[in-house]
Amino acid sequence: MFRQAKWDEPLIFELGASGRTGFKIPEVEEDIKRVVGEFKIPEKIARQNKPNIPSLSEVEVIRHYTRLSQMSYGVDLGPVPLGSCTMKYNPKIALKYAFHEKLQYLHPLIDGDLVQGLLELLYRLERWLEAITGMDYCSIHPAAGAQGELVGALIIRKYHELRGNIEFKRELIVPDSAHGTNPATGTMAGFKVVEVPTGDDGNIDINALKAVIGSQIAGLMITNPSTLGLFDERILEVVDAIHSIDGLVYYDGANLNGLIGYARPGDMDIDIVHLNLHKTFSAPHGGGGPGSGPVCVKKKHVVDNITLVDLVPGYRIIYENGYYRIDKGGPYSIGYVRSWLGNISQLIWAYVYIASLGAQGLREAGEVAVINTNYFTKRLLGEAKYYSLPYGPWRYRKHESIVSVEPLKNETGVTAEDIAKGLLDAGYYAPTIYFPLIVKEALMVEFTESETKENIDSYINRLKELENMAFTNPEELKRMPRNTSTTRIDYVKANHPKTVTPTWRVKVLRDKGIISQL
Repeated sequence: MFRQAKWDEPLIFELGASGRTGFKIPEVEEDIKRVVGEFKIPEKIARQNKPNIPSLSEVEVIRHYTRLSQMSYGVDLGPVPLGSCTMKYNPKIALKYAFHEKLQYLHPLIDGDLVQGLLELLYRLERWLEAITGMDYCSIHPAAGAQGELVGALIIRKYHELRGNIEFKRELIVPDSAHGTNPATGTMAGFKVVEVPTGDDGNIDINALKAVIGSQIAGLMITNPSTLGLFDERILEVVDAIHSIDGLVYYDGANLNGLIGYARPGDMDIDIVHLNLHKTFSAPHGGGGPGSGPVCVKKKHVVDNITLVDLVPGYRIIYENGYYRIDKGGPYSIGYVRSWLGNISQLIWAYVYIASLGAQGLREAGEVAVINTNYFTKRLLGEAKYYSLPYGPWRYRKHESIVSVEPLKNETGVTAEDIAKGLLDAGYYAPTIYFPLIVKEALMVEFTESETKENIDSYINRLKELENMAFTNPEELKRMPRNTSTTRIDYVKANHPKTVTPTWRVKVLRDKGIISQL
């Protein structure tokens, strides 16, 4: 029986008392004073008021965050089958190195002579990612998947600017089965986004694609395998069609876990690839961060002696004569999307993951992820009557499976959201729901290679129980979850601009009446 902890825990700002402390900042050592003199913050940048931070003892802090952790759920407790998020287990050996205390003392402007080992690690990682993707150059600069996407779209824009075509290359194609953020990314890069539909077989509708292709098309943003968990069987034809009108093809690597070791975007003649190290390569993520979204490109000619490699953003690590150095990049780069090299802890985590598994281990990880997906799909659809598999139900899935609850809803009124809440009530993390938008009442399930057959079987059994409950006691199901620390919320208030409370500052302003209530 599952029961999640439910503490009546206040915000940390509501704990403690004025003057209470659990940490004393050490004085500057005398040896340091003799070298640099007395340390004093310049008056023009010194704070005029004390920072508004909580005043707590150490034990209060420990108990507060321990209680919060008991009301939370993560991959260390059980499966997190969030489709398209690839929430795989985060190996603890990587934790040892990714957050090594020596890294905490490194300043971004430290002399390269003192960090040759770190630069070598990052340089190797770039080369490994090139080999894994089949691309010619990888930049570790972007800090997250969203940044990686935007970089890809901006490279497309820069390509056409340098070729003098940007005035009429104004449209970017995004399939309706692409990663959900692609349309927003294309818009942010200054393009009009053109959506193309998916055929019944789960591939891009090639006729619809060719119907919108013209001289105005700047490129295509494609996710392969798509958010349906399907590999596009016409990928080479799709890429050729875009290249025929001097467009570029960007590949969203969010779902690379379903291909790794078996297929490479570069071998599909893709021009630009972004990767999520916090997905495929096991670095932890969730709650908005952290992340790392390296971008890889082909050495495709742009104009004169310029290639796509010259367009990538940020700093670069150069290896010459046995020495690693940091280069600021050339004049044709799209610029910087963050400070410094990249998200170092995530990059080290991915390095350890790749080094630990090796080429064959990465291939096996992808194999197990795909086997888990298809075992889950086959058994659930074979034993339950009211879940369905839209788009090419005869085809094997890759990294994830999109199951529809629409048949169950039509019979009982129970929705995908109700099923998700029923999973939570029994201690199972719910899958992504209602995405992709082209699947009605969608459950987007991705177990990754981390999960055992026993875990998957248990999850399937719970889905079958919920199907039965939808017929025998639907009202009880619609009241779930009851065993979690938080029950169903009012979604209007949770999302309305006048009542959503994203920060402590907003709460304070609302309590003071500065921000009105709904």
